[in-house]
Amino acid sequence: MITDISQLDRNKKYTYADYLTWRLKEAVELIKGKLFILSPAPASWHQKIAANLVLKIGNYFDGKNCNMFFAPLM
Repeated sequence: MITDISQLDRNKKYTYADYLTWRLKEAVELIKGKLFILSPAPASWHQKIAANLVLKIGNYFDGKNCNMFFAPLM
């Protein structure tokens, strides 16, 4: 049983059956057999601070000729 990400070969292709046997702390996903380690989700305290900042800054810019973005854009 795989319990640590270091036990996996990042260059190997894996199956869904492999994935089901893993007991990892990290969030991972398989795309066409390739392993991707996901970024950890922000903690609740981080989300609360970010939400408060977005509200305050957003209210300041309300009605002004500009936009505020708080996430990466493409």
